[in-house]
Amino acid sequence: MQINDTPGLVAKKGINLFGISLIAALAGFIFGFDTVVISGANQPIKDLWHTTDISPWFHGIFIMSMALWGTVLGAVLGGRPTERYGRKKVLLWIGIFFSVSAIGSALAQDPYTFSVFRFIGGVGIGVSSVAAPTYISEISTPQTRGRLGAMYQFNIVFGILIAYLSNYFLQGVGGVNDWRWMLGVMAVPSLLYTVLVLGIPESPRWLVARKKDDAQAANVLERLGVADAAAAVKDIKENAALEAAAGGTAFFSKKYSRIIWLAFFVAFFNQWSGINFILYYAPEILERAGLASKESLLNSIAIGGTNLIFTFVGLYLIDRIGRKTLLILGSIGYIISLAMVAYAFYAHAGAAFLLSSLLLFIAAHAIGQGAVIWVFISEIFPNRIRALGQSFGASTHWVFAAIITLIVPVFLDAKTGVFKDNPWPIFAFFAFMMLLQLVWVLVKVPETKGVSLEDLEKKLVEDRL
Repeated sequence: MQINDTPGLVAKKGINLFGISLIAALAGFIFGFDTVVISGANQPIKDLWHTTDISPWFHGIFIMSMALWGTVLGAVLGGRPTERYGRKKVLLWIGIFFSVSAIGSALAQDPYTFSVFRFIGGVGIGVSSVAAPTYISEISTPQTRGRLGAMYQFNIVFGILIAYLSNYFLQGVGGVNDWRWMLGVMAVPSLLYTVLVLGIPESPRWLVARKKDDAQAANVLERLGVADAAAAVKDIKENAALEAAAGGTAFFSKKYSRIIWLAFFVAFFNQWSGINFILYYAPEILERAGLASKESLLNSIAIGGTNLIFTFVGLYLIDRIGRKTLLILGSIGYIISLAMVAYAFYAHAGAAFLLSSLLLFIAAHAIGQGAVIWVFISEIFPNRIRALGQSFGASTHWVFAAIITLIVPVFLDAKTGVFKDNPWPIFAFFAFMMLLQLVWVLVKVPETKGVSLEDLEKKLVEDRL
């Protein structure tokens, strides 16, 4: 964060900063839990409401991807309220949306009501992917921005792991209604998160730039441990004045074209790795390889555990070797692992080989795209349009996530899918897309580690006055 870039401004201790960042990042835990919990409810809902008998498209739209379409809406619209009403208020409403979604989805009596509450939760996820990374980037120092920002991703994968564990242990609880318990248990962390958000301060950057409340901003900075809060406020105001002098350029303009394309492609390639496809359909993919239902849920836990462990690796490395290096390493891992998954299905290499290939894929994602995406998008946009830029990047991410999740049943369904006999071409295609990502990273992506937000703006924004 810029407040500590001015000479002499050194944070005393990072305890408060870490705690506040962690609370904001807990939105990622609910995000991850909600994203994956549907994988355990997928088959029971098919059996209960016969959604795939109606149409695989119906199941893809109303059951599997409805939350993602809500996420798209939340991501697209989330930048405006985050800028207007402040980061804290938006984070609070996210918790409320999550709570309503969990309870409503668990009690739904038909696929249409179910889809409405899943949509509400999706809106919360979409807005959280805008507000939480923006908030964390604005209270962090340049030296800690990567680690603190990546805590959002860590909480996502931790939520994913807990969702897999929850689905496994709740399978059979309540008989045919076990899926209701799987979805309803999310209300507990959602309500806890909502209460915790009440105790965090507003972003000092937003207080200065939008609310013009220098006194409150200085108070927040002092609570964060900044040695000279008054000088920090002055630094923020001077940068805001430079942005104003540069003119009120529209978001989609030549001036911001480089960072817009960077945000678009990092989000685009994130989804065309197939990560959401694999996380959503992990039990079904493993069943197609010959594992029984209970075994596939148990091995899904291995996927979630691998994701968590290698996210720790990504957290450790992101401020040490940098964002670009992690993207390169992740891309290479993607290409190798996805080629192995495609081969596993093509050659019927067996469930053990397939699971090993999937775990390698998850590891590559965790230390690469998974660790980098939310940090990278939140730091490349100027202060004045950061929330809007985060909204653009997040909405790009979720649009492609929704598209992929929507069309997968058409390709993967065991009865009517295009690749019902063998889904290897799906993974071969994802491997090709990751080859393209590697070329893009090598040619176009700048390194951003250890660089202040103001210096990044000077480096990436064209024709700044």
